[in-house]
Amino acid sequence: MKKLIFLILTGFIIFGFQARYSGVPKFYHTLLDSAMAKAGANSAELQKALAEAPKAQKEGMAYLISYMPKRDLTTLSAAFLLENTDLAYKARAKYKWCAELPDSVFFNEVLPYASISETRDAWRKDYFERFAKYADSQPSMVDAIFAIARKINKEVEVEYNTKRSKVDLSPLEAMKEHMATCTGLSIILTDAFRAVGIPSRLVGTAMWTNFKGNHTWSEVWVDKKWQFIEFYPDTLDKSWFVADAGKADPDNPLHWIYAVSYKPTNLYYYPSHMGHLISQLDLKKLPEEMRTRYERMKSFAGRTEPYIWGVNVTQRYLDIYKASLASQKLSDQELMANIVVFKDKASGSESRVSCRVDLYEGEKVIDFGYSPRKTDDMNLFLKFKLKKNSAYKLVVTNPEFNINQSFPITTGTQTAEDFPIYLNN
Repeated sequence: MKKLIFLILTGFIIFGFQARYSGVPKFYHTLLDSAMAKAGANSAELQKALAEAPKAQKEGMAYLISYMPKRDLTTLSAAFLLENTDLAYKARAKYKWCAELPDSVFFNEVLPYASISETRDAWRKDYFERFAKYADSQPSMVDAIFAIARKINKEVEVEYNTKRSKVDLSPLEAMKEHMATCTGLSIILTDAFRAVGIPSRLVGTAMWTNFKGNHTWSEVWVDKKWQFIEFYPDTLDKSWFVADAGKADPDNPLHWIYAVSYKPTNLYYYPSHMGHLISQLDLKKLPEEMRTRYERMKSFAGRTEPYIWGVNVTQRYLDIYKASLASQKLSDQELMANIVVFKDKASGSESRVSCRVDLYEGEKVIDFGYSPRKTDDMNLFLKFKLKKNSAYKLVVTNPEFNINQSFPITTGTQTAEDFPIYLNN
């Protein structure tokens, strides 16, 4: 009898879940249960959004709710979610490039209603109407990308300005203020692309390796790979910041390049969670002159739980910079210097040490970068374009290992010269 009652109750529970998430793939059911529990009183709105979503849109709605941060689980309405999802699927039906996307890309880089910590605006309807006129006549996604990017500042009447009220302005807030800095501009650009079915995401760094600030930009998924573009566009994968991004320190999360992911990853998007990053930062990896400042920041950091997920894309930007150097034309009086730092002469490639290398001409720093690690390809070098038959100084530092040494070098007449640096002769 007890077994019969158990089976009946189990059947009711299973039937209840099936009815509750009708039309939603079973993969999402456990995730949805967790999301509903976190939503508390707002779970009724989420249930309504799932129930009223058309059959073809149910998995997309389930995806949004399953991976939604708690701040949105407890606040977003069914009407907001239904409009956002319906318009995203409308773009998928209208544009060939969106129809051809894998579900994984459509769900994570077209469907989401926000990128980072911005106010949750209902921007999609306005942006669909604004930017469809630029995309409709374009033969390809790339053509649509540039048709939008070259007109977007005039269309939304927003320009770069540091007087904006906050860093993470939403699209409608930025349009009201007519200004934004790189983060707000990138949110606008990414949302404009998403509105017409172009996969886009934010990318940024918490701090450049020269400690002169940070930056945020957008990426688009073209020809099955991510390429970057700015609010004020040049072309894909080309911009003023390539040298800064290409000198990121692959061993220090403070300087990594991060891309945003709506779906949780095993990494936070630290450009928006710098406080949390500072709380975990090993201050030994910072230059001496920066430690006091970051000690102060560390004392009040990490008080809020991060919720924006990221992907470490540093290596791709190092590769882009390396390729740009390789394609540079040298004058008759220039050469390319290849720098590698070793612990000593005897140990070979295993003794390579990743250090910051500052290049001096006289008393002036003219360039810097990070030398290869022992796990890097043996053909990877830190490259500097130098004048032939000239004297320079390399200052090699790694605060973590108390390395701070200077090395004079003199160039010759070849078009490429190797300069191995040995810390212990």
